[in-house]
Amino acid sequence: MVAADRSIAGVTVGPQGLGCMNLSHAYGAPPTLPAAAALLRRAVELGVRYFDSAALYGFGSNEALLGEVLAPHRQNIFLASKCGLSGVDGRRVIDGRPEALRRTCLESLARLRTEVIDLYYLHRWDRRVPIEDSVGELSRLVAAGYIRAIGLSEVSAATLRRAHAVHPIAAVQSEYSLWTRNPELGVLDECRRLGAALVAFSPLARGFLTDITIEPAALLPKDLRRDMPRFSAPHFAANLRLLTGFRALAREAGCTPAQLGLAWLLQKAPNVFPIPGTTSIAHLEDNLGASQVALDADLLARLEALINPATVSGPRYSAAAQADIDTEEPTAA
Repeated sequence: MVAADRSIAGVTVGPQGLGCMNLSHAYGAPPTLPAAAALLRRAVELGVRYFDSAALYGFGSNEALLGEVLAPHRQNIFLASKCGLSGVDGRRVIDGRPEALRRTCLESLARLRTEVIDLYYLHRWDRRVPIEDSVGELSRLVAAGYIRAIGLSEVSAATLRRAHAVHPIAAVQSEYSLWTRNPELGVLDECRRLGAALVAFSPLARGFLTDITIEPAALLPKDLRRDMPRFSAPHFAANLRLLTGFRALAREAGCTPAQLGLAWLLQKAPNVFPIPGTTSIAHLEDNLGASQVALDADLLARLEALINPATVSGPRYSAAAQADIDTEEPTAA
């Protein structure tokens, strides 16, 4: 195997995991339950160990899906979920109070049909609550045997250091791809220093870095990309021009565009762990093939020169969504 296995909290999880959000919401209409179940079972057959969910996804329905389908395989998989961001009365609510995190954990355990969650992330840092208080409660959930390891999502290196001083942080989950390099501004190095994994969500730029050309006007009303500047005018037209060169480099590397994007991440650092999501078994199989792709230094250099913060047009989030995250942001030129 070209890409080495990764480990989180001392557990080998393979070179890639599966992000499960879009089996329940986020990119328009989710698949039917039988189709979603078939994809999860195929992932298990293909050796995927890490499955990533959250209380927010489908307002609990995603955890329930994983609980139903993966319960027979529980001893052979690594189950991750998240707290601190939930659906309340149909609304997305950030709540990092200790009592809310404990309640969410107990609800997640029931939906996931498990006695313990292998990795439990604080989905968003609630700035009304000191990070030390939220992580302190998560450490008590570890002591109680409800969770095995603690993670954080979309935080800065400074916040990671504060949290790690309370309890070891096993992983930081952040958006990371060729067109979103925020982890390189601090948190990736801090993860390496602390021995934590950097779990990369949206490693294919929310479907942009694939062989399917997205048509923003055709996106369904509930597709979250409708509110993302990079998929809106004037930015999308500028970004679309990057795809010709990107796909040409994939052909040169002898792989698909999706495999090229994932192989780039897999070669960045041994603690970077991509978790692409998909609703297609064919795409799942294609993504996993990235572990066999080796990129030479020249091609990597040309790839990074083509797609980087200076060549990508538009911020990754709207102003409202940006206000909820704590990652380092690139300085405007």
